[in-house]
Amino acid sequence: MTRFATRLMALLLCAATALAPASQPLAQVRMPALGDDGDEGLPVAAERRYGEQIMREVRRDPAYLDDPVLLEYVQSLWERLVAAAERRGDIGPDLRTQFPWELFLVRDRSVNAFALPGGYVGVHLGLVALTTSSDELASVLAHELSHVSQRHIARSVASASRQGALSLAAMLLGVIAASRANSADLAQAAIAGSQAAAIQGQLNFSREMEREADRIGLAVLREAGFAPTGMARMFEKLEQASRLNDSGQYPYLRTHPLTTERVSEARTRSGFGAEPDSTGPEVHAMMQSRARVLMDDGVDGLRRSALTPANSPVWRERLAALYGAALAQSRLQEHAAARRDAQALHDAVRAMPGASAGAARAATLLRAEIELAAGDGARALAQLAPALGGSGLPRPERLLRAQATLQGAAPAPGAGVAQGVAREALQESAATLQTWLAQHRGDAAAWQLLARHQDSLGARLGAARAWAETRAALGDLGAAIDLLRAARRSQAPATAADFIDASVIDARLRELEAQRREIAREMRGRRSGPGGPGDDGG
Repeated sequence: MTRFATRLMALLLCAATALAPASQPLAQVRMPALGDDGDEGLPVAAERRYGEQIMREVRRDPAYLDDPVLLEYVQSLWERLVAAAERRGDIGPDLRTQFPWELFLVRDRSVNAFALPGGYVGVHLGLVALTTSSDELASVLAHELSHVSQRHIARSVASASRQGALSLAAMLLGVIAASRANSADLAQAAIAGSQAAAIQGQLNFSREMEREADRIGLAVLREAGFAPTGMARMFEKLEQASRLNDSGQYPYLRTHPLTTERVSEARTRSGFGAEPDSTGPEVHAMMQSRARVLMDDGVDGLRRSALTPANSPVWRERLAALYGAALAQSRLQEHAAARRDAQALHDAVRAMPGASAGAARAATLLRAEIELAAGDGARALAQLAPALGGSGLPRPERLLRAQATLQGAAPAPGAGVAQGVAREALQESAATLQTWLAQHRGDAAAWQLLARHQDSLGARLGAARAWAETRAALGDLGAAIDLLRAARRSQAPATAADFIDASVIDARLRELEAQRREIAREMRGRRSGPGGPGDDGG
């Protein structure tokens, strides 16, 4: 566990213990009947705010992972499920617009996924690495989606006060941190004391909620076009793996305990057919291999991935081995070997009967990554060239193109800002990023790349704004505000572009300061509680 996560968990648990009402222990809060909307205990807007506050901390944790390629793949499954839940009516218009329905990755070897308040769902890389098809992975996502759509978190604090919701947030963070540490002792220490033990009781979803998430999740899985047998296969895989390996690598089973009844019901509802992987097995195999490399990126782990034999007669296994070996060698700075295996992967995809366009794209993106790691931006752009002609560029290509442009346009030491053709390429690339960011303001990676573009172009105010937006997207409002204030003090506008940037900075500064004041007011209200200082009872 990181020191940050430990400190945050301890502070939240202390606050929860101090503020929990003595007259009504949280474990005794009445649970509403299934079908209630949950608003009695935690309104939608309040749940969203709790989720946002938790995510501000999660995004600053080193385990939070924004890998554009893998994230895009998992999000593609998630978005299909969200759309299916909407069609079924599980997600109403209000819930759809008020919750962000955001999925994020956690760099962790353990097999886990979890739902946070407000429509956020986290996925450990260990879970992606364990699954052998998109249907299996989607079955877990559908289950977590159903916990959110059915307001299970809100129900679990049904008639609790604001302190109860804060206590729940504390326990959610505690379980995430303890699961990353794979330490039962640490988890027990974190929840020591009678109040904390009562809060833990609120975290674990009831059997009724688990069955409901299974039932609705399976229906959503089927509606989204995934094979329903994926859920039964995933349950069986988790059950068998945890029996054979009791090393704490399966925290998912601690918060979602498998019972014979749940496994049996999943088999009965899904049937026993062997439907094919609904998104193409070769794409999932490569993303599974990518997750394994990213979650075990020490030298020893990379060496193991690099040496995985690629001679399997099964196409998907051969592609996965080549993909993992090429990525691992690139991260080991063995660029020639990485290029060799990436070329072999490219050739294997072309030779594979019925290979999907997704498989060819995954191989191309990997080759571009390898060239970037080798310091050859021009060759990276050449790899991406066929995909860069149209509009609506996907996020991985967009970010890789920006990185390659920066690398290719870097001025020589002492030469100042980019000149000539390089400057035109940077301006075009920066415009592409700005177009993306107009619709995706929370993309920290894109803001960081834009900041570097603006630095290279000598646009100091534009760069300062982009660096500040990077910090804001990561939840660090204080740093973002400081950067914007420093930018306004350090340079007077000299050009028309500078005046525009200065105006944007002023407006954004006011917006962020107002947001920080609102957060401070909410925190003061929770610390005082009903009837306490700062609460006028009205």
